[in-house]
Amino acid sequence: MKKTDDIIESLTRDLQPVPAHALERRLVFAVFPALCVSLLLLLVFFGLRSDMIEARTELAFWIKSAYNALLAAIAFVAFIRLSRPDGDRGYFFVWVSLVLAAMAAIALVQLGFAVPDAYRTLIIGSSALHCPILIVAFALPVFLANLSALRRVAAPASPCLAGFVGGIAAGASGAWVYSWFCTENGMPFVLIWYSLGILLTGLIGAFAGRRLLRW
Repeated sequence: MKKTDDIIESLTRDLQPVPAHALERRLVFAVFPALCVSLLLLLVFFGLRSDMIEARTELAFWIKSAYNALLAAIAFVAFIRLSRPDGDRGYFFVWVSLVLAAMAAIALVQLGFAVPDAYRTLIIGSSALHCPILIVAFALPVFLANLSALRRVAAPASPCLAGFVGGIAAGASGAWVYSWFCTENGMPFVLIWYSLGILLTGLIGAFAGRRLLRW
């Protein structure tokens, strides 16, 4: 027993208390620059959409932006909760489901008011094939920042779930960045193809979390 106590004492002798909200601060200092990198990549390789002045007056543009921003905010809150050994997902899937349901309702309303000839444009648009891939690409800096922060100061009880939620947060952030270039105004397009890009990033996060976030 004494040997066990000695081992415990030797392991804990030099431990320093972790400051309150250390993970939150590390995430802010990691994610904000990463998001700036994503925006810079957008500006360098693609630029803002050519009709940005007109787009800022369109409701569809702001709904698309808000959809991605809401998903990112919900995921980041859950990501912080899941980063702790006693953390849980909270109401993450409930809130995500509500946002998805709201977007689905908006998409159905838009389809309801559209003529049948416009359905293909509203659902598939002209960029369905590369939209999810570009979202994953623009999410990559934030995704790497999330993993880096979690590996340094966190100890998630469920590395796979934490990685998945971190991937969703990064994917939604990447989708928000991409929305400043994308000219698609169909809400069904956003619901399907933007969500697919976000989900792909989440799945990559789950795969990476299972292998990189063990402790």
